[in-house]
Amino acid sequence: MDLEKALRELYREKKRIDRAIGRLESRLATVSGTPSRSKRGRRGMDADERLKVSARMTAYWAARRAKIEGNKATADSRPRSESVGNGVTQ
Repeated sequence: MDLEKALRELYREKKRIDRAIGRLESRLATVSGTPSRSKRGRRGMDADERLKVSARMTAYWAARRAKIEGNKATADSRPRSESVGNGVTQ
């Protein structure tokens, strides 16, 4: 028996085994009643988690708005020549 023929036979046997494994896995999935789900995608949140995220984001945006308003107040309180930035006093 030459090596090329032995390799061809082994590849054929490998294909046959792969098909048999696939059939057995599909039978196992139907017998167990729950199809195998992939682990990809987003994980859902329950109501409690959504409330926590909502509260956290509300506080985040309130702090961010306060910071922006604070910056506007300091910019408005500067003399006009400083806020223009061209070095010419009016």
